[in-house]
Amino acid sequence: MNPWKRKGNTVVGDIDRHEAAVLRGLVTQIDDILRARAAEAPSDELAELTGIRTGPSTPPQDPILSRLLPDFHRLDDEPTDAEVDAAGALRSLHEPELLDLKTGVAGVVLRTCPENGGRVRLSLEHADAWLSALNDVRLALGTALDVTEDMPDELPADDPRAPHLGVYQWLTWMQESLVHALSGDEP
Repeated sequence: MNPWKRKGNTVVGDIDRHEAAVLRGLVTQIDDILRARAAEAPSDELAELTGIRTGPSTPPQDPILSRLLPDFHRLDDEPTDAEVDAAGALRSLHEPELLDLKTGVAGVVLRTCPENGGRVRLSLEHADAWLSALNDVRLALGTALDVTEDMPDELPADDPRAPHLGVYQWLTWMQESLVHALSGDEP
């Protein structure tokens, strides 16, 4: 992929077939786990009457989902029952909307990224959606790879994370290039 370029109210980039397949596959995986989490929402008669949806009140156990859906209220090491209840209530109220936003941006990428590669033309709104979706994929992949600030750019060949670190770095570059294009600060 070449760097993104802004042309008026459009951002343009070219993505090859392999890159498109990798990106679409990763975004689809994130979308799938987010939709599975949304399906775990408890049935709530009041929500059905009022239209106010509720979600799970407990954080996800999966580390990747936990990274994508962090607590809305950070608890102390030894929280009181009232603090745990408050954090659960906040999660229950806000997680459905966050899931909608995250699956929505994933959908934008899947609709606008050509399956076989090629030219990608994004409105500024769609480019923002791409930024959010790329961020979600990077967070998930970074969690799976246990990426830290002091991780070297290359891992030893026998490290099972080595092949995937290049994908993480490519996603980082793609996201950074898109930020530069949107800000009009293209290199």
